[in-house]
Amino acid sequence: MSLYELATLDTVIFGAGKATPGIEAWVASGVGRLCGAWGTDIGSLNRIFLLRAFDSLDDLYGERERALRSDNPFGCVEQLVSLSMESYRALEFLAPVEAGTFGPIYEFRTYHTRINGITPTAEKWADAVPAREAYSKLTVAMYGLDGRPRLTQIWPYASLAARTEARGKSVTDGKWPPKGGPDWLTPEMTSQIALPLPFSPLK
Repeated sequence: MSLYELATLDTVIFGAGKATPGIEAWVASGVGRLCGAWGTDIGSLNRIFLLRAFDSLDDLYGERERALRSDNPFGCVEQLVSLSMESYRALEFLAPVEAGTFGPIYEFRTYHTRINGITPTAEKWADAVPAREAYSKLTVAMYGLDGRPRLTQIWPYASLAARTEARGKSVTDGKWPPKGGPDWLTPEMTSQIALPLPFSPLK
């Protein structure tokens, strides 16, 4: 599975906990494989991320349409302020997202690329990621199939201190960022820290 949907659910204040049972039931009743579910702790608050993998674009868009046409999308419409669903494909050299305990701190980073930047960025990452994973595991890196050209990554860490150490040491040792990789990016970059929800396969 290299096709993913990253759904972003913005909730009312303190709405994430109330929304969780409905989201869990919604995901279980659909197609695709739930890879992870998180609530934000740093960055945009009251936000839930859902990562699901699909065997085909038909399955992915079928689930997209199910949500769009539902009177209760993701089983929690009363808690929702906004909902976005983005389609992605993982970089070709990466294995499918695996369940397990790798966090509990997960960083979601999105880089917007130049209009023609996806392929050269992916090539730079293929060369650099194996060495970077010696410092901390990469859950997934994927490029958007809709919207603006972008690369979204999910990195797990044992703690915020471990994140700081891994990022700092990989840069000091010259293992990250990929050589020439930033040349294909725009200055528009975001980072958010999220924690696994109780039903998340990634902890």
